[in-house]
Amino acid sequence: MNKVGMNMFVWTMSMDEDLLNTFTFLKTSGFDFVEVPVNEPEVNSASLAKWERIGQQLGELDLAVQTCTICGPEHSLISPDAAVRRAGINYLKHVVDCSRAVGSTILMGPMYAGFKTFTGKPATAEEWNWSVAGMREIAEHAHSQGVTLAIEYLNRFEIYLLTCTDDLVRYVEAVNHPNCRAAFDTFHANMEEKNIGDALRKCAPYLVHVQISENDRSTPGQGHINFDDVFTVLTEIDYKGPIAIEAFGPNPPELAAATHIFRPMFDSPEQLAVDGLAFIKNHVIPAISVDNEL
Repeated sequence: MNKVGMNMFVWTMSMDEDLLNTFTFLKTSGFDFVEVPVNEPEVNSASLAKWERIGQQLGELDLAVQTCTICGPEHSLISPDAAVRRAGINYLKHVVDCSRAVGSTILMGPMYAGFKTFTGKPATAEEWNWSVAGMREIAEHAHSQGVTLAIEYLNRFEIYLLTCTDDLVRYVEAVNHPNCRAAFDTFHANMEEKNIGDALRKCAPYLVHVQISENDRSTPGQGHINFDDVFTVLTEIDYKGPIAIEAFGPNPPELAAATHIFRPMFDSPEQLAVDGLAFIKNHVIPAISVDNEL
């Protein structure tokens, strides 16, 4: 059965505060892993020590961990400035190192370009080539650290290099490295795909991570995304990888500003986590298990 995790974005962006109580709550609630954001302002050894401490906390709870990240304009792999592109490569290598330090074997996110960094034009062949070359170098470093990159496309309002499964598959195939694979987020797919099931089928050969996220970023199962179709296809393609719940709320404020969420989506992060886990385990996973036995 797939391992189910909870993304920490409804509590934090930085992981700088003491989150032991939250980790303990998620463990006792039945989660298998947490998905933690790695957004370090500087590349230094102190940040590695921080992630080692967090990894030790999680290990003592027997709670597994994965990592996610985004890049700002100062680390964009498609910047016309070669120095910015090099800074992005070095930064992402450091994020890989932080991932290894915390105990993560999957680092997911839209690492290929700057988040909300637009030119007002379609991506150029030159931007594509810059990103592919940079990602191949990062993937080689990730290989040395035992980390797999799970590339996530975003919707057109957040990025412009990869905005659909067709883009994602073409990108992973262009990078052509075993440590560069695909992630799938149902929120973005709901906006950008003609058919979410067909999109999942297309990225199946490369899929290593799935984020379950409702159409309004609230509790999974309480919006209009057809999750019956999502999980039916995941069974069809024999997906055995991790599944994480991702949601956003009015806190932390810097994340709410970036995602434009200014009204409550749920009663509390804890309520969302418990209800989302129940939705996945009680309504989807048992049905899949029965289907597999027939």
